[in-house]
Amino acid sequence: MIISSVRSFLLSYPFLDPVRLPFYGGERTILKRDAMLIRIESDGGLVGYAPGPGSQRAQDIVESAVRPFLEGRTLADPDALRIQFMERPSVDAAAAKTYCAVEVALLDLCAKAQGVPLSEVLGGRVRGAIRLYGSAGMYMPPEGYAAEAAAIADLGFRGYKMRPAGGPEPDLETVRQMRRAVGPDFDLMVDAHTWWRLGDRCYSFDTVAQLAREMAAYEVAWLEEPLPPDDHEAYLRLKEYLKGNGCLPLAGGEHEPSEERFEDLILRQAVDYVQMDVCCQGGFAMGRRLLGEIARANLRFAFHSWGTALEVIAAAHLGICWPETVVEWLEYPCYAAPGRAGMYPFPLAAEILKEPLEIDRGDLVVPRGPGLGVTVDESVIERYPWIPGPWSYFRTDSPAETRAVTSDHSVEWERPSSG
Repeated sequence: MIISSVRSFLLSYPFLDPVRLPFYGGERTILKRDAMLIRIESDGGLVGYAPGPGSQRAQDIVESAVRPFLEGRTLADPDALRIQFMERPSVDAAAAKTYCAVEVALLDLCAKAQGVPLSEVLGGRVRGAIRLYGSAGMYMPPEGYAAEAAAIADLGFRGYKMRPAGGPEPDLETVRQMRRAVGPDFDLMVDAHTWWRLGDRCYSFDTVAQLAREMAAYEVAWLEEPLPPDDHEAYLRLKEYLKGNGCLPLAGGEHEPSEERFEDLILRQAVDYVQMDVCCQGGFAMGRRLLGEIARANLRFAFHSWGTALEVIAAAHLGICWPETVVEWLEYPCYAAPGRAGMYPFPLAAEILKEPLEIDRGDLVVPRGPGLGVTVDESVIERYPWIPGPWSYFRTDSPAETRAVTSDHSVEWERPSSG
C-alpha cells in the first residue's frame, strides 16, 4: 500500500459575538474554536483520518516536513516510518509531535486495510467501552456551576469537570453547591487550570493546600493542575500535605512538554492521575509507552481531550486496550446547543462525524468497524474555513498584559502580547 496523498485542513468556528468571561484577576475572551483534520489516502483509494493541533504552525510542519516525507512511501510498518522521520536532523520537538498526530491517520489507514478496528493494531482491546466525564464549567458563579453539573448528570454522564474562576472562597462555595446539586454518587473534577497561576493574584502554595484540604471534604475525584505544571517538587509537597488532610487526588500532564517530563511526573508519582492529549502531545506512540509506565507505577490515566468528536474516538481506541484500573476516564467536551448544557457552542466538534458517537449510560461504546469505525464528514472543510489568529486571550489586571492561546488547548507558557 503506497501513501499517495497527505493533507491537513485547518478549520474554525467563529462566534457571532466574542465570549467574555471574567475570572479572578482578569478576563478571558474567546473569539472562535479551531481544529485540524488530517487526511491520508492510499493508492488503492482507502482514506485514513486523524485530528491534529488547530494551529498554523502545525499545518506548516505537515506541509513542509511530514507530507514530503510520507507521500510515495510504502505503508507497511508505521513504527519504522516514524523512526526514520525522527532520525532526520531537522526534526525538532514540534515536528515530532505533529508527526505523531499524523501517524494516527496512518494507523487508521492500516487498520482499514486489514479490516479491523484501530484498537486491534494498537495492541488489542480488552473492553468495548470507556467511561466519559462531561467537561464544561467555564467561569460562572457557584449556582451556575451547580446547575450545569446537574444538567450534565441528567445527560447520563457519571462525572463533570469544571474550571473554577472566582477566587478561593467562591471556588470552595462552588464545590459545595455542585455536590449538593448532584448528590454523593457522581464524580466531580476541579480543573484549577490557568487562573490559579496567572498574574499577581495567582494562588500561593499555602492557599492551594488549604483549599484542596477543604475541597476534599466534598469527595472531589481529582484536583487538576493547581500548581505550575513544571514544578513537580511542589506537587510532591502538596501530595504529602494531603495525605493527612483529606487525601484529595491530584491530576496533571496536559502541559508536559516532553516524554522525559512525563516520565519524571510518573516515576516520582507527583500526581495520582496522569493526563495526556493524544492530539498534540505525542500521539499513540508516546501514549502506549507512557501507559506501561503508569501501570507499573500503580497510577491512573485520564485522557485530556478538548477538541472534536474525532479526537474523542481516537483516544478511546487506545484507552480500551488497557483495563479501567489503568485508563479510567476519557474527557468528553460538552458544548452548548439548543436544549443541551455546555460551555459555549462549537457545532464543528460533532459535525466532523456523519453519525454521533454511541454513548450508553455515560460510557463511550467504541465501534468495531474497520479503523476508527466512524465516518468523517469532509464537508466541514468547506463549511468551517480557517480564520487565522489566536482563538482566545487571557487578560490579567496585574500585571496589565494579555496572553494569546493559539492551539487546541491552553498553552501556559505563551509569551504575553502587548496591552
